[in-house]
Amino acid sequence: MRTETDVLVLGGAGVDTIVHVPELPLPFADSYMIRPGIVTRAGQSGDFVAVSVAALGLRTHHLDMLGDDHEGELVRALHRDRDIPCTFVPMPGGTKRAVNLVGPDGRRLSLYDDSRSQESDRLPEATVRKLAGASRHAHVVITYPCAFALPLLREAGPTVSTDLHNWDGENPYHEQFAYEADLVFLSAAALSDPERTLRKIAARGRARVVVATAGAEGALMLADGQLTKVPAVVPPAPVVDSNGAGDAFAAGFLYGWLGGEDLERCALYGAVAGAFACTVPSTKTDAISRAELVARAAELDATPRVQPSKPTVSRL
Repeated sequence: MRTETDVLVLGGAGVDTIVHVPELPLPFADSYMIRPGIVTRAGQSGDFVAVSVAALGLRTHHLDMLGDDHEGELVRALHRDRDIPCTFVPMPGGTKRAVNLVGPDGRRLSLYDDSRSQESDRLPEATVRKLAGASRHAHVVITYPCAFALPLLREAGPTVSTDLHNWDGENPYHEQFAYEADLVFLSAAALSDPERTLRKIAARGRARVVVATAGAEGALMLADGQLTKVPAVVPPAPVVDSNGAGDAFAAGFLYGWLGGEDLERCALYGAVAGAFACTVPSTKTDAISRAELVARAAELDATPRVQPSKPTVSRL
């Protein structure tokens, strides 16, 4: 099979409106004066992954549904400006959008407009099969209707990854994504027992590697039954926003994984890319370059970055 694409990104195209707030949670008040202002820009999870892997030199294609509206044009313009090939199927309900409240410490609260998706929304089977058949790997965002594309991807043959974001380990919506992917990323933020969730994903699904990111605390990685701790990387500049850090981690990891690197190096690339993303203002959509990623990783080579975690008793 001749591959034309290294990473096919499915889903996650949309627009965010960024609102900087004095603190999170935001106390009730009749009004707030906001600085540096309110900005609407293209970029949700799939867009961030597509921009990130493309910046790392991987041949990228983004497939999703998009509205015929101003917000949709912002997303199309982002892909044109970054020279990222894309296929956007008409979305009757309009382009997905969200409002992100961003605190002074870079934390965010995202409010997603759930009215855009419709039960009938589907990515055309023929389009999915064609693009997947020419791709080495597919990264599936958990936005509707990407779950319906999972069996088609499996038939077409590329390896599959997904990001479950702040899954609590119980919500059934995430399970099909969790158990159908070869490589699973998620945030540890909502997990009471991260190891238990990682082992559940590996036991019930087909994942070869499961990674739970935990911000400044690093990450946990499970592969072949071995749980390892991935130390955090110090960002190269002040932290201004955590938006897109998980997507950047996934992109960095994929860069190493598709390049045949060992898991330690993949995790290091992910940590470096995620740390860089935290220095990018929430009003921008930017990513670390391949040259910067490799150079930063080389600087950190002298220090062991992945260490075995202390054995713990699984409650599976």
